[in-house]
This record gives sequence, structure tokens and C-alpha cells, in this order.
Amino acid sequence: MKRFLLLILITIFVGCKDAKVEETVTINKSQLVEVFRASNSDYPNISVHRGGKGLKNYPENCLETIQYVNDSISAIFEVDVARTKDGKLILMHDNSIDRTTSGTGAVKNLTYDEISTFDLIDDFGNETSFKVPLFTSVLEWCKANNTILTVDIKRGVNQGDVIDSIKKAKAEDICIIITYDIDQAQSAFKLAPELLISVSARNHAEFDRLLQTEIPTENMIAFTGTRLSNASLYKRLHEENIVCILGTMGNLDGQAGARGGEMYKRWQKFGADILATDRPFEAYKAIN
Repeated sequence: MKRFLLLILITIFVGCKDAKVEETVTINKSQLVEVFRASNSDYPNISVHRGGKGLKNYPENCLETIQYVNDSISAIFEVDVARTKDGKLILMHDNSIDRTTSGTGAVKNLTYDEISTFDLIDDFGNETSFKVPLFTSVLEWCKANNTILTVDIKRGVNQGDVIDSIKKAKAEDICIIITYDIDQAQSAFKLAPELLISVSARNHAEFDRLLQTEIPTENMIAFTGTRLSNASLYKRLHEENIVCILGTMGNLDGQAGARGGEMYKRWQKFGADILATDRPFEAYKAIN
């Protein structure tokens, strides 16, 4: 009888333990996983490179620039996240602050308080009153204003720390993590399986390798490079319900500037769902 009772207790314990395991693997996916589907059309079709470049009196990777552009067009904003000497996450593309601020020095050798004494400079050399923003401040504003970020984690910055910052701000529904290779994509998915991940899929071979990972296609938004890929790749990605981003910053933006905004419309019809551009106002006007 005692053995029988013991067997029942063990069975109950194992059953409860299994139930707890099932509860821990429940994943509440970011809303962006559902929004950014190729079968949808109600997501922004412009991605503003570095939060806004080439804008007079509005520097790149600047919260005020994001606010300025966001007031005029519907877009998502690509921003670069770097780390200061004292471990603060800030928006900064370069390894040093020389090009974009009134100061000098490597980001890793300066504290945030030191960086905050300098002003941001626009692409035309104009010094502004704007300061290098903390990533947490940008998350707070974007969350309050339902503004979507694609987050480019600079070399030397721990991917997990950036994702932790997003989770602490409860900003999963407005953030997409940018990755450049399979290893980065896999580690981002392991750290945050609820997030939408920008993956590099510039050709069929890269996409084939992505399909061999544990990352569900619903968690993918595909960056197809800075030049047009083969039409068959866009078709294949769309068949998997994956949204395609084409980077027009650089050569393609130059072509559109010389030949007219109709080029943006042509690239969209070719298969590019979102255009990542340094000319957000011109591109938005052309395709909307």
C-alpha cells in the first residue's frame, strides 16, 4: 500500500513539474511579428537610415531628428547603439565622437557625462544644441509615440545588454534587432525569441542557411542588401511571408537623386517592401 501511495505521489510530482516546464516556454511575441508580414500592407515602407541623415540642423542618431522626421512621415528609424566608458548605451555610429559632435575622442574612452558636454553636429558642419541621447531615452520616447526602431548594435557592444535594455523598457513591441550573419541572428533569437529580427538575406544561399536555423520565418524581416537582388529571391521571401528591406542609402539613393523619385517606386514594384534610405522625405513622397 505504501509503495502504491509513493508511486501516486511521484506521478503527481512529475506531472506538476512537466506543467511548470510548459508554462516557462510560453512566448509572448512582439506585435511587430504580426505587423511585418508580406501579406500585410499597413506597416511603414520607409526606414530612416541613422535616424535621419543629410538634414540641415538635424544630426544623425539624434532624438530630436527622429521627432522631426516622425512629425512629417510614417517611417521606422534605424539607429546605432554604442557603449561609453562607464557602460551607458548611447546612439552613435562611429567609434569616435569627432565627426558628429563638437568634441573629440573614442566613445569607449569617454564617460556619458563627458560626451554630454559636447553638441551634435549635422552633416553640413552646423553645430546644434542637441546632445548625444541615451538609448533608454530614445526607447522611452519611441514607446510613448509608437515609433518603431531597427537597432544596429555596434561592434564591441554586447548584444544581450542591448536586448536587456529593450526588455527593461518594455519596448519589445517597437524594436527590431539588426543582425549581419547567422551567428548574430541565432544568438539574438536565443536571447529574445519574442523579437522580430532583421536578418541578412542578400541571395538564395544566405536564405537557405537561415532556413536551416531554429529561427522561425515569422521572426524574420529580410535585409536584401544595398543593391537589387534577383527577382526570384524577393518572390521566394514573399512566399514565406517575409518582408524585404532594400538599402537604397548610397548608390541607389544617388540614382534616384539623378533620375527622379520614380526609381523608388520601381524598386518597390520589383519586390522591396521597405526602403532604407538617406532621403526619407523624397522616397516617402515617391512611393506614397
